[in-house]
Amino acid sequence: MPSTEQTKAGSRRLKHLAIVTLSGPAQRSSSGAMAQSPITTHVLDTSIGKPGAGIPVTLSLRGDGDVFTTLASGVTNQDGRCPGLLDAAQFVEGTYRIRFDVQGYFEADGRDAFYPYCEITFIIKDPAQHYHVPLLLNPFGFSTYRGS
Repeated sequence: MPSTEQTKAGSRRLKHLAIVTLSGPAQRSSSGAMAQSPITTHVLDTSIGKPGAGIPVTLSLRGDGDVFTTLASGVTNQDGRCPGLLDAAQFVEGTYRIRFDVQGYFEADGRDAFYPYCEITFIIKDPAQHYHVPLLLNPFGFSTYRGS
């Protein structure tokens, strides 16, 4: 069994070797381990206590002049997650924005909602770390935090 230090070192190497695509499930590295996007998210609909499935997600990076450029997009799965959102090679320091287009999600369930979308803007200072940006959602409010 590998030591904790060996596991941490191996995880760091895998993060940099893996290439993740949006069109399918998370890819496996050459060692067979699942690769993880450096930015992950999870939507939980707190009004019904279930994951927010089928929500379009867009991840953008702020460039010059406060202009955001789309890096990736996807749709949350049945577990409310959007695996493979970003390739580690694209991950740099900067200001990111993740947008959840929630209006269609609520309309599909026959529920009125106050917010057509939720945007979370956050700063990445250390691209060697993993960042989890969850969204706790209900028809009339939302919140977030930096997860693990």
